[in-house]
Amino acid sequence: MDIHQLLQEQKNYFSLQQTKNISFRKNCLIKLQKELIKKESDIIKALYNDFKKSEYEAILTETSIVLSELKMTIDKLNSWAKPERVLPSLLNFPSSAKIYKEPYGNVLIISPWNYPHQLAFAPLIGAIAAGNTVVLKPSELTPNTSAITKEIIESVFSKEHVAVVEGGVDVSEELLNQRWDYIFFTGSVPVGKIVAKAAAEHLTPVTLELGGKSPCIVDKTADIKLAAKRIVWGKFINGGQTCIAPDYLLIHKSIKNEFVNYFKDELTKAYGDNPENSADFPRIVNAKNFNRLALMLEKETFLTGGKTNKEDNYISPTLIDEPSLESEVMKGEIFGPILPLISFENEEKIEDILSKYDKPLAFYIFSTDKKIVKKMIKKHSFGGGTINDTTVHFVNHRLPFGGVGESGIGGYHGKKTFDTFSHSKGVVTRGNWLDLTIRYAPYTDKLKKLRALLKWT
Repeated sequence: MDIHQLLQEQKNYFSLQQTKNISFRKNCLIKLQKELIKKESDIIKALYNDFKKSEYEAILTETSIVLSELKMTIDKLNSWAKPERVLPSLLNFPSSAKIYKEPYGNVLIISPWNYPHQLAFAPLIGAIAAGNTVVLKPSELTPNTSAITKEIIESVFSKEHVAVVEGGVDVSEELLNQRWDYIFFTGSVPVGKIVAKAAAEHLTPVTLELGGKSPCIVDKTADIKLAAKRIVWGKFINGGQTCIAPDYLLIHKSIKNEFVNYFKDELTKAYGDNPENSADFPRIVNAKNFNRLALMLEKETFLTGGKTNKEDNYISPTLIDEPSLESEVMKGEIFGPILPLISFENEEKIEDILSKYDKPLAFYIFSTDKKIVKKMIKKHSFGGGTINDTTVHFVNHRLPFGGVGESGIGGYHGKKTFDTFSHSKGVVTRGNWLDLTIRYAPYTDKLKKLRALLKWT
């Protein structure tokens, strides 16, 4: 596919103004909704074939989220797209003021492999709803899901409106060499920096959904058994390949042993005595990522897990005991079913460890001490978080989802997705029945009147 020609065709299509029509956008989303419902079983099969994601997890973390986002967008689109009236400035009296939402134009969306259905379609829905044309680049690491994504898109949209471009790094590089009106990228921090650099060449606005080492703190006041259950779920769902999964645990020394026992019990309840035989435990996406994770297990002490099967890209749910902060497992984001545990005795130890890492995408605290929780939330910068649970802040569409610093730029979910792909255009309408002369030259003897007026604005 000639990417430059495709982009030019989309620019020509956008110039026809059809995508700016709200009814047109809504009809497109309704068609997409019908097709996604029709192809749900094919999507679930593709996800299993890519990395053995179970039907339950596929529905819970992928298809249901997309369909929910789509339904809400269809229902709310008219109100979201309606010009928003705001208070006018007294300096412009008489006047009215409105914010108009307009599409950016030609949008590039690069989606990741870890939730290849959800993280492709969720931003796509917002981009279409806002009236843009879109080129979607799905991950080459999940070829089955990419193929069904392409099939769905091509059955609903013309390529001039929405096109799927498959391929590897060379294709991504070619796409980034083009001039876009907006780029939305989900992936790793290193690749995010490459995207940002490419976008900067044309001053293209971006949303970067990245990651980082998200801490999970369990203090001595926590409900330890419940904490263990919720951490096991949040860490090992999708085989630990989740950008907001707890990346390392900070456990108060006095409750460490008790917590570890509960943690092991919850692992057994979730995945049985041998998680390799569990239908609910996915595999690592490919050999490259398996090797990267296997390297982290070398020379470490396991409280549980540590087993691998290279032929099947299997790594068992693993809890590592007191790793060095200089070890491989503590250097960067893990993105797999490996969880380091570090104990602490005081708040100074927590602060010392947290200070060694950039602002994380997620932050978790298990505690019943409201003062400690409040202090932690106020003191530390992070994308989003949850108190006494993990990852569940993601499902509330009323909360913006995104990072800060190295964990990302911008956010989305719900109305925020529509706003992300819309330019907010401010317009003032002046009245003609009165024209205050104070702003016009000559300014002789007008300074006192100006100062008095400014006090009221």
